[in-house]
Amino acid sequence: MVIQNHDSIRAVQWQDGVVRLLDQRCLPAKETYLNLSSVKDVAEAIRDMVVRGAPAIGIAAAYGVVLAIMDRCSANQDHWRDELESDLTLLEAARPTAINLSWAIRQMRDLIQGANDNPLEKALSLAQQIHQQDLQDNHLMGKLGAEYLSPQSGVLTHCNTGSLATGGYGTALGVIRSAYTAGKIQQVYADETRPWLQGSRLTAWELMQDKIPVTLIADSAAASLMQSGKIQWVIVGADRITANGDVANKIGTYSLAVNARYHGVKMMVVAPTSTVDMSCPTGQQIPIEQRHPSEILCINGQKIGPEGIDAWNPSFDVTPAELVDVIVTEQGVIESPNSDRLMALMKNTTSN
Repeated sequence: MVIQNHDSIRAVQWQDGVVRLLDQRCLPAKETYLNLSSVKDVAEAIRDMVVRGAPAIGIAAAYGVVLAIMDRCSANQDHWRDELESDLTLLEAARPTAINLSWAIRQMRDLIQGANDNPLEKALSLAQQIHQQDLQDNHLMGKLGAEYLSPQSGVLTHCNTGSLATGGYGTALGVIRSAYTAGKIQQVYADETRPWLQGSRLTAWELMQDKIPVTLIADSAAASLMQSGKIQWVIVGADRITANGDVANKIGTYSLAVNARYHGVKMMVVAPTSTVDMSCPTGQQIPIEQRHPSEILCINGQKIGPEGIDAWNPSFDVTPAELVDVIVTEQGVIESPNSDRLMALMKNTTSN
């Protein structure tokens, strides 16, 4: 495969009437693709972390709706609309924090409700449009975000925000790809991102695939790395941005933001406007997904905690807007985000 802009991976694909997903639970040991032919399979894949990352979840869900239409409209010509609604509900419940999931479902629902007959062809076209638009937006965000970096910069990123988490190129990793291509990044640091280790298993693997220099660190080493002066930016994605600029992202992002502010390191959040939830006033109203304690207590099936111990395992945390220096979207960049600046950005998005 030819690498363009250090980008060679596609984790979500529509191929011959099935949703094809790169099983991210198997990385970096092996590359395994799953072919999913039912909406139930797609919902399970989202819930079980076969596919993850807010934009990729939304794209997979849109294709899942196409599978549901293929099934319902062929099997039940009279009541397919009612049956489809239960499928949409199933997909929406798979992972509640990522706003892109409900955003994509809403797009598909609006199309279905406006259809007079079998909406399969239009639904597939819309899902593919959502996918392609995400890729285009990521390239644009990459360019906008890279402009903030100085030559020879060091950056730290958290979780995985690249082609594995999106329709391609990535959000935060899209900025990193663009900045590296422009000669602005000397070194990328990826933290492990416990407990699912998306940084070590996914981000480090993805950057190595595309020949971008990356060094892995333990999550607990981030403050020391900042103290050393080796990085100038923390660049992360987002699963939801609220109306006042608070950011929900993978657990550990808040700690990075606090440490970055103390050490004079800049904090950049990169996310499409579909991640912005203007109906949610602040981060306090964001539903935070609580995952099973076993994710903390076990690694690869091996228990690492004492028998009978409990674990608190929120999948996300909320970083207050005042700790964010820049939010990069496909519609523009917000410096020192607040309610007025988010509102102006989203009003401009709506008018366009």
